[in-house]
Amino acid sequence: MKYRLLVLDLDGTLTNNKKQVTEHTRRTLIEAQEQGVKIVLASGRPTYGIAPIAEILELKKYGGYILSYNGGEIINWQTGEMMYENVLNPEVLPYLYKCAKENNFAIVTYKDKYVITEHPDDEYVLKEAILNVMETKKVDNFLETIDFPVAKCLIVGEASRLMLLEKEMYEELKDCMGVYRSEPYFLELVPKGIDKAQSLAVLLEKIGATRDEMIAIGDGFNDKSMIEFAGLGVAMANAQDVVKQAADYITLSNEEDGVAAVVEKFMK
Repeated sequence: MKYRLLVLDLDGTLTNNKKQVTEHTRRTLIEAQEQGVKIVLASGRPTYGIAPIAEILELKKYGGYILSYNGGEIINWQTGEMMYENVLNPEVLPYLYKCAKENNFAIVTYKDKYVITEHPDDEYVLKEAILNVMETKKVDNFLETIDFPVAKCLIVGEASRLMLLEKEMYEELKDCMGVYRSEPYFLELVPKGIDKAQSLAVLLEKIGATRDEMIAIGDGFNDKSMIEFAGLGVAMANAQDVVKQAADYITLSNEEDGVAAVVEKFMK
């Protein structure tokens, strides 16, 4: 088999619009793993938010990997080994907090099963918690609470106002960290150089595989780099146009089991 590594974005790719993996896609991916394919779940979600899908696909049994925080962490899901980790410089956290506070936005980070925030009832904070199947945890002071390594912060809020803040923060931080929106109302704040393709290069080296043996499937802007990097880069039919232009192949949409269609076409 030419391709032995299958890298999957989650939202808008592996999951349908109800954030579910269909039974057809699940069964197809289990069969692929039984034939020796290794699956990598690559998402901007925190690790805890990816774990339920890893269990549905039985990654622990078959030896798959989780690439969380858009590439900030790589975990061998079978052994639990942290293979790679990149965290924010603590010195930048006060500036991130100030930007959120002054613009009346909520800022969040993650620890274990919790989305940590001063504003647990904010509609966009709740969106993030529901998306990742996590609980919100209210804290009185965000900065004083963070006494642990932070892989990512998220500032959330109304899209048009958040777009203006993104431009301001990008200009201030572009030399030291990543600032981009994964959704119109989610502003991602991650370590410099965090990128799915760069993290996949680390994983390939560690497991002794090559780009030519990899298929990567995605739909969003943050998937573009891994689609360009992979031996076969695939965009979903529902992908952004710039992602489709970067792809070698365009599959069906996430509502039509597009991931299963790729496996059936290229990995059987």
